[in-house]
Amino acid sequence: MTASAEPRTAASAPVSPTPASSSPRSVRTSRRIPRGTVDWRIRFAALGLVWGFSFLFMKVGNEAFAPLQVTLGRMVFGTAVLAVAVAVKRERLPRGPRVWLHLTVAAVLLNSLPFSLFAYSEQTIPSMLAGICNAATPLFSMLVSVVALSEDRPSRQRFAGVGLGFIGVLTVLGAWQGFSGQDPKGTIMALTAAFSYAVGWAYVRRTLSGTGSSHLAMSASQLSIGTAQLLLVTPFFTSMPDSYPLTSVLSVLALGALGTGFAFLIQYGLVAEKGPTIGSMVTYLIPIVATAAGVLLLGEALSWNEPLGAAVILVGAALTQRRPKAVPTPEPEPEMVAVPVAAEVQLQTLIRTEDALPAAEPRSAAEPGANVPVTAVRAQP
Repeated sequence: MTASAEPRTAASAPVSPTPASSSPRSVRTSRRIPRGTVDWRIRFAALGLVWGFSFLFMKVGNEAFAPLQVTLGRMVFGTAVLAVAVAVKRERLPRGPRVWLHLTVAAVLLNSLPFSLFAYSEQTIPSMLAGICNAATPLFSMLVSVVALSEDRPSRQRFAGVGLGFIGVLTVLGAWQGFSGQDPKGTIMALTAAFSYAVGWAYVRRTLSGTGSSHLAMSASQLSIGTAQLLLVTPFFTSMPDSYPLTSVLSVLALGALGTGFAFLIQYGLVAEKGPTIGSMVTYLIPIVATAAGVLLLGEALSWNEPLGAAVILVGAALTQRRPKAVPTPEPEPEMVAVPVAAEVQLQTLIRTEDALPAAEPRSAAEPGANVPVTAVRAQP
């Protein structure tokens, strides 16, 4: 789960007026940007590693648990991490039934549904293919934004990026071979999960902007709702596991605590320090890490078309994120002030009256207003 907006920063305290006796200094009221103790590049790489390894963790978790149980464990451990962070920072949870209703829908679209679909998909497809399908999220996001967000007008370049990205998807799947070797059902599940992310982010942007709560509090609330949803659903579709192998248990723990909990905290600080553009670029690391982990640690087979298609998807996704540069508006030239006819008549009358008066004594140059020629009056820009 990623964050599409910047985290809220604390408002700066009011600045008291500077005493007259003090030396003149410029008073700054700019907000301080929070900086992490670890360099942002290290945190960026750690975020890509954690999210890339999430697909490996799901694969190993599926060896002992049902996909819904893997997802439930992920949600429980992730919620626990965010709940501790909210308590430590003393964040206020969102209020109002309308906000919580929107958070319930967002929890389905961004957590319960895509997490479960990815876990189910990895029963029949390699973890690296699931990671590559996740890279299609920016492609779906642009298409959804055209329909759901009328203010987002894509350029031809961004549409070209979508087309190129889907060519990459077909390349990964080996469309010319009739999708041989890949399970269509599992692949469709993974792509549907990526589409669910896109719909979820558009929904959040449309309904939960400007609630007044921090992104940390909103995400913790959303994840807790998703956990409650899975607690209600999972018992009806699964049974108790026969065993609890250590590797599967640790994989689910890492998937939730690291891939869902701490990963959000890392991204939260990264976006706060470097901006949302840097925070969103981690999307391009995930399929690379997922592919390397699947091949090197799980022994998954890698064909030439999969890395090639993944590269094409990433190029297309990068094009969809590019926006046209804003053309600077030139400053308008100062215009002559048009004097109304009535004012012009009054001005001429005043000039004639002054001509009829006796000449005044010439003032010295030191007196104010001496030797100041009257020129055309211009409006201030």
